[in-house]
Amino acid sequence: MTQEKLYQTLRARFAVVLQRYHIQDDAIDIVCRALTPAEAIGANVKRHDFPILTGKDVMIQAEYRGYKGQAFTDAPAEYHGPLKEILCMDIEGSRHDRSLFLAAVNAVMASIGLCTGTSHCHNDGPEQCAADISAYLREYYPCVKRIAQVGFQPAILEMLAKSPYEVRVLDLNPQNIGQVKSGITIEDGADQAVKDDIIHNYADIIFCTGSTLANGTIVDYLDIQPEVHFFGITAAGACALLGWKRLCFAHRYMG
Repeated sequence: MTQEKLYQTLRARFAVVLQRYHIQDDAIDIVCRALTPAEAIGANVKRHDFPILTGKDVMIQAEYRGYKGQAFTDAPAEYHGPLKEILCMDIEGSRHDRSLFLAAVNAVMASIGLCTGTSHCHNDGPEQCAADISAYLREYYPCVKRIAQVGFQPAILEMLAKSPYEVRVLDLNPQNIGQVKSGITIEDGADQAVKDDIIHNYADIIFCTGSTLANGTIVDYLDIQPEVHFFGITAAGACALLGWKRLCFAHRYMG
């Protein structure tokens, strides 16, 4: 699937939801703003190497009917206006518009009960999530031996590195590539040969950050074998709309 086709499909599915719930003409502001690290992930987080804390990603937040929808982006922007204008944004060509759209989708999907986990876990939430992913793997994928993680997420990586699984990790941040994290060398996620090797020759299962939906690289991990599970918040609403598998246990930690 091409990026253009993906974003067109996502827009069309969201438009159906707005029409079904008769909210496309709502004159309700959706407010997006960049969050501080403490707001995004908490002031008492155990580790300090999450991308949101190292300043490599920015999180924006949409608020709709009291519900929050967050998204990571390298192109933060703000928007105040009706939902129907969100559908007119250039999500194919503008990363600013795309980030607003994704945050808005998350907030709206949460508000109508079609999605959970649209706000980042705080404090020890990521560590609890990693433990839950470990239990999930043992229960549902007992035969998995080799796991690929797309997008550096330190809590998940540490859990995997301490497990019996073989693990490879891809990331796009130049400051991470080549570095050893939890004993695993981070590989270049922009290297097509590396990606092809992981997809076609290595992984039994792939854990992929939803932030790939914001930068467009998600298309490399759609309609493939092995099975892909998305983690994080950016693609939360999109996973619900498009039927993608998602790992999120935030409802257990956040009131």
